[in-house]
Amino acid sequence: MLFRRRKPLTLKEKLREHIWPRKGFVRSFQYFGKRLVRLAASPHSVAAGFAAGIVVSWTPFIGVHFVMAIIIAYLIGGNVIASALGCLAAGNPITYPFIWALTWEIGHLILARDSNSQGGGVDLPALWHKGDLLQIWDPVLKPMLIGGIPPAIISGVIVYALTYYGVKTFKTRRKERLMERARERLELAENSSSV
Repeated sequence: MLFRRRKPLTLKEKLREHIWPRKGFVRSFQYFGKRLVRLAASPHSVAAGFAAGIVVSWTPFIGVHFVMAIIIAYLIGGNVIASALGCLAAGNPITYPFIWALTWEIGHLILARDSNSQGGGVDLPALWHKGDLLQIWDPVLKPMLIGGIPPAIISGVIVYALTYYGVKTFKTRRKERLMERARERLELAENSSSV
């Protein structure tokens, strides 16, 4: 194979590479951004899809984020791939603890509850063991879902605006570069044919 390593990575090196990339996270984020702006769709479609993925990441329904983002992106005319990228960008193991804590606190503020008003807190493992979603709804999911609405709206609007103008600028510059190259080729062809 052309680009294979001479010395294959050991299991320890592979695990370290997955946890902390050798080139760092900045390069990963740059690649992620390039992938987003290069999608073959209108700036609105890309921005709406990406914002849908970001908004859905504020909900506590982890197992269905991608499905929810795809449905919302479809309904608002967004790009489905951009919605999946939005889910990956905002909802990942690094950001989930912060999202959950923030939505939990905002939800309790909106519902005017004390977070410890349930008699010393919520025994989440016991509720999950029982498997009754109705018992989990009121103490856990309801505050997180309601608390996720304000940050979802704020982040969705900001991300839509930034993504829209970023994609629009990228596509405009790309089109100008392609037009300039076409003009240069045309001039070169005219010069070579006249000689």
